Amino acid sequence: MSKWMFAAMLGFAAGMMTLGSVWAQGAKPTSLTALDYIEIQQLSAKYAFAIDNCTNNGYDYADLYTPDGEFVSGRDGGRFKGREALAEAAGGGKRGCQRKGVFQSHEIVNLIIEPTPEGAKGKSYLVYPGVKGERGGPDNNGHVGGYEDTYVKTPNGWRFKQRIHVHPPQVPGAYTGVPNNKQAAAAAPVK
Repeated sequence: MSKWMFAAMLGFAAGMMTLGSVWAQGAKPTSLTALDYIEIQQLSAKYAFAIDNCTNNGYDYADLYTPDGEFVSGRDGGRFKGREALAEAAGGGKRGCQRKGVFQSHEIVNLIIEPTPEGAKGKSYLVYPGVKGERGGPDNNGHVGGYEDTYVKTPNGWRFKQRIHVHPPQVPGAYTGVPNNKQAAAAAPVK
């Protein structure tokens, strides 16, 4: 066997071992820059203003998502996917804003952002404060769960690929994928 052939086989074997090692470890998370973290935080802040005010008939809210982005309610499993459905989830859409004059304030706090192979993921708490000293109903006041997010970087900046509103007793970052109303039904005694 020639030296050239031996060197080629040795190089091929080393490459295969390296490739096998990478496959065994799985895809590594991307690294995020300081600017990535700031842009994702801004995305979360823009979300609150867009949904609270139904700006641009809800389309400002919808445009915070990827074209195939999705909002999921962890309470009942409701899903809003695509620009038109997301605009309607914000109270708007083709029929215009239906909740003008209704003040609601999404206070998104303690946002934790982590890199993933696809972009980033996040979790945060959601608080609805009282308005002018008055308290809302039990579902719309105080700590009302939080969000579990999947972010991707697009040519237009960071966007939500998916945002799940996780309702208590489930916790953001540990959502089971089973809405609360189905968990309650499964836990109820059979009569």
